[in-house]
Amino acid sequence: MTGIVTRDGEKRLVLISGRAHPELAEDVARELDVELVPTTAYDFANGEIYVRFGESVRGADAFVLQAHALPINRSIMEQLIMVDALKRASAKTITVIAPFYGYARQDKKHRGREPISARLMADLFKTAGADRLMSVDLHAAQTQGFFDGPVDHLWAMPLLVDYVRTRVDATNLAVVSPDAGRIRVAEQWAAKLGDCPLAFIHKTRDITTPNRSVANRVVGEVEGRTCVLVDDLIDTGGTIVEAVRVLLAAGAKDVIVAATHGVLSDPARIRLEECGAREVVVTDTLPIPEERRFDKLTVLSIASLLARAIREVFDDGSVTSLFDGNV
Repeated sequence: MTGIVTRDGEKRLVLISGRAHPELAEDVARELDVELVPTTAYDFANGEIYVRFGESVRGADAFVLQAHALPINRSIMEQLIMVDALKRASAKTITVIAPFYGYARQDKKHRGREPISARLMADLFKTAGADRLMSVDLHAAQTQGFFDGPVDHLWAMPLLVDYVRTRVDATNLAVVSPDAGRIRVAEQWAAKLGDCPLAFIHKTRDITTPNRSVANRVVGEVEGRTCVLVDDLIDTGGTIVEAVRVLLAAGAKDVIVAATHGVLSDPARIRLEECGAREVVVTDTLPIPEERRFDKLTVLSIASLLARAIREVFDDGSVTSLFDGNV
């Protein structure tokens, strides 16, 4: 079936996927025990996008899932067009599911005459017709306030923690933040892994140059310990690789890297493969093609988390209950 129908026969859930990450959408559909709405989508010769749904969505609660993956601007535009099509097709409600929220790093102005692109994204989806946004591990929590409507901010931490716990000795562990700005998240990791010691990397960043920072030293005790280096995303890998280097130089026994979003832009694969980390763990919020994978990379499925959140929204339940109140 293509939707979930309640006993009164009135509510209907439909799940729609863009072209950026069909494997994730299929996994979510399987978890929900529904079929994806048949969708025709293609590009015109000049790059414009065409979308049409193959069945009626009138009166349905529509969930449109799209990874903001490379090419990111096309992925975002395609999702906006799908939302517009749903609105014009008389969907009852429209929930945008963006596991990785594009432009999330541009959430504030560092200097004059800069945009706040994360806010622009929220405005675009609202204008297109979205009633609700759902995303995983936003780069900054304040992004939730940019959208004029409900925002479900999901956390991949429980999934990552459960996996990492099977890979480490909790008695000889330290959780490390790659910079001072992520310490709060690292504290939560440390608490879930048994109140282990906490450390962070003191680094400097040139705000005029993208994807470049300098890791200076470790603040905290890591000598002889397995370090779990946690972050929300890995793009080119520069920050993580520098952090691994500093940790090993400070006497860390070994390093496991855990991050939610594996953007893995070039030259991330080469950098991560050669950086000395024992393992790099990410989720599949973004597609990771074979040419970006390497032996030390582990990819965990986020499909179950998304499906549970969709069920809660559809049933007017509590998304926060999925995280024991820690969102």
